[in-house]
Amino acid sequence: MEREFATRFTVDTLAAILRRWPKHRFVWLMGADNLVQFHRWERWEDILRMVPVGVLARPGWGLRGRMSKAARIYGGKRVDRGEVLRARDAPCWCFVNLPMDGSSSTAIRARGEWRR
Repeated sequence: MEREFATRFTVDTLAAILRRWPKHRFVWLMGADNLVQFHRWERWEDILRMVPVGVLARPGWGLRGRMSKAARIYGGKRVDRGEVLRARDAPCWCFVNLPMDGSSSTAIRARGEWRR
């Protein structure tokens, strides 16, 4: 999508997606490991204002994610249950504990496993 939209940053790609499909509701999913450094992303607060965010537990990152700068700043926008995200307006986010897999999405992409 980034190639098609000619975007570099997540916030710009997300804006293009929302323009392309204005009648759809989207939820941004990220791992807790990304939440730890989310505040370093380009215009990260705009992402939180654009769509609800679901943060998925990752091995060894749960507490750090929940204590991250973004989690602290937007702590009042946290909801308890992930299934309500699609019905809520941004900004809102939740932390989802689920069976954890230590697989690296970067490694999966590098091996081409996502094409299967």
